[in-house]
Amino acid sequence: MLSAVTHLDDPADPDAIDRLADTLSALVSGVAGGLVGDAIIVVPREVPAVATVAEATGAVLVVHTGNDPFGAGAAIARRDWIFCLDAGDVPAEGWIRTLDRFVGMAKPEIGIGRLDRPEPLRRLRNRLDRLFGTRTIRAGDVVRREDLSGRTKRLRVRALHARIDRS
Repeated sequence: MLSAVTHLDDPADPDAIDRLADTLSALVSGVAGGLVGDAIIVVPREVPAVATVAEATGAVLVVHTGNDPFGAGAAIARRDWIFCLDAGDVPAEGWIRTLDRFVGMAKPEIGIGRLDRPEPLRRLRNRLDRLFGTRTIRAGDVVRREDLSGRTKRLRVRALHARIDRS
C-alpha cells in the first residue's frame, strides 16, 4: 500500500477545488483496489474550501510553506511508499496495476518510480534522471518515505509504464 500526497500550490485559484477533486476522485479506484491507504493534501495556507474537501474525503490536510511539500506530507504518511501528485493530476488507466507491481517488486537500489507525463522537456529530464539519478522529487513519482526526508543522495529512477494526465 501507499500514501497519496497531493500538493495544491494555490488554494485561492478559482479552479483549485475542481483540480483537487479530480485528483482525489481518481484515487478512489486505488483505494478500492487496495493500493492507496491514505491521502494527504499539502497547501501553503489554510483555505476553508480545501479543509471541507479534506474532511469530506477523509484526507489529512497539512499546511506547509517550505520548499518540500511532498516531504511535509510524507512526514505524517502512514505507508512506506508515497505517491506524489499535484492537484489536477489524474493517473491514466492501468496505474493501479503498474504501481502495485512496482511497490511490491522494487529493488532497494531503485528509489523512485516515475510515471510518464506528456510533456517533451520532461521526457528529456526523465532520461537524464534515469542515467544519473536525481535528488528532486516531482509530481508523478512514487518514492519510499525514508527517501523523502533528508535527501542527501541521488536516487535511481525507474520509468513506469503508466501516465499522468492533467484535468
